[in-house]
Amino acid sequence: MAQPLQPLNIAAPAFKGLNTQDSPLSGDPQYASVADNVVVDSYGRIGSRRGLNLLTIDYTELGTDEIHALHEYEDASGTLKIFSVGNGKILSGTTTLVDETPASYTITEPHFSLVNFNDNCYFFNADHEPLVYSTALGAVTKMSLVSGYSGTAPQGSAVLAAYGRLWVGGITGEPNMIYWSDLLAGHKWSGGTSGSINLDKVWPDGSDKVMALAAWNNYLVIFGYNSIVLYQGAESPATMSLADTIVGIGCVAPKTVKFTGSDLLFFSARGVMSLGRTIQEKSSPMRDVSKNVRDDIITLWKQQDEEIYAAYNAKYSFYLLSFPTQSVVYCFDVRAPLEDGAFRVTRWLSSDMYCFKTIANDDLLVGHEGGISRYEGYLDIGQPFTMRYYSNPLSFGNPTQLKFLKKITPTIIGGASSTFSVKWAYDFGTDYKAQAYTLGGSTIAYYNVSEYNDGEYTAGTQVTSPRINCTGAGNLVTIGVEATINGAPLSLQEFNILATTGRIY
Repeated sequence: MAQPLQPLNIAAPAFKGLNTQDSPLSGDPQYASVADNVVVDSYGRIGSRRGLNLLTIDYTELGTDEIHALHEYEDASGTLKIFSVGNGKILSGTTTLVDETPASYTITEPHFSLVNFNDNCYFFNADHEPLVYSTALGAVTKMSLVSGYSGTAPQGSAVLAAYGRLWVGGITGEPNMIYWSDLLAGHKWSGGTSGSINLDKVWPDGSDKVMALAAWNNYLVIFGYNSIVLYQGAESPATMSLADTIVGIGCVAPKTVKFTGSDLLFFSARGVMSLGRTIQEKSSPMRDVSKNVRDDIITLWKQQDEEIYAAYNAKYSFYLLSFPTQSVVYCFDVRAPLEDGAFRVTRWLSSDMYCFKTIANDDLLVGHEGGISRYEGYLDIGQPFTMRYYSNPLSFGNPTQLKFLKKITPTIIGGASSTFSVKWAYDFGTDYKAQAYTLGGSTIAYYNVSEYNDGEYTAGTQVTSPRINCTGAGNLVTIGVEATINGAPLSLQEFNILATTGRIY
């Protein structure tokens, strides 16, 4: 006797992002096993990420190297200037990259840390003399040549502009030292209120090294490799006092420490961590916001040959973590944590994302081989890219009963001129059956919602619901979509599935 068709539904697929950590058999259907080149929007849909709009036309000075650092300098009058580092040079500009390296200055390590302080831009790097730029100077200048320079400027990889002075650590041969400049004078390292502190007797586990510095919640935060130290009263560093220590968690990638407005995120040997602090209780609880992809990103970190970079962007509400060696970026949606405390996370695959910088107008700049791009549009430097979603194996509440898929009807929003393929497989199989479809000929529906909060999807946006005929049977079902993003955004609203059920195993 023929079995009646059973409706099955995947609403808001991948709303909770990737989860490659937990067993797929116990997984929530709103998690994904694959979510590539997508973001999760505020309406609970996964949609294609934006692309890269190449700004650089003349990259002669960069040669075949990548951009290793990006920074925006703004002076007191509001004049803006973009600096970058690559090919052993300090560069400026976006359209044409101009060499601004001081004469007789040799760069052997490209991972500079740049900060703005008191109308100046400072360039710090271990084993390199610090550099200074200002509109008044008119050129990038060795710090020792700046008028009023005093003392010996520390050569460190960790620099912070906070509490009215510069702070520097990560110094070769002095892993426990922190130096600070005189008040409002980033080029004065002796006299006045300049000074230093040795953390050798302060580290909670007895031994560590300074990796990064941050100012957060009125504390000076000193990240070691394996621990964290917090000082209070840094406005007067000569009398500041130890406020708290955190044992067993540190920062292994200095360029990943980013302030998100209410929190401080950083990459540790245990994943991306949140330094949440409950002031009333005077405690420092840690939260692993990457727990759903922890093993994946730890594996990538251990395989890295390059610096790991991160960026926070308030306009898009995400924290990006780049692993340049593998051309992989993880995108953490920081709007609100999931029930388990983790952030929604998706993965971007692109060889053209190396380092990032959020500039004053909230645009996101991306540094890579060939120059600088802006995160916008839906092409990667003029080329289409592929968006991929795959569910975890789904039992639809009954893992012992056989399912015969008859039809899959995805609801696709936007994606004009895109091609996509709906795929399905059974019982952990990788031999996917597929049916391709081309968008562009369907009737326009009036959806009248806004994607990514900037009007990408408005009245008149195309909504497509193709009916895909299916074959095969199995206890568990995996559903996937692969789409070519070619100049237009595309979002996946839901899957409606018709199936018949068979015997129980």
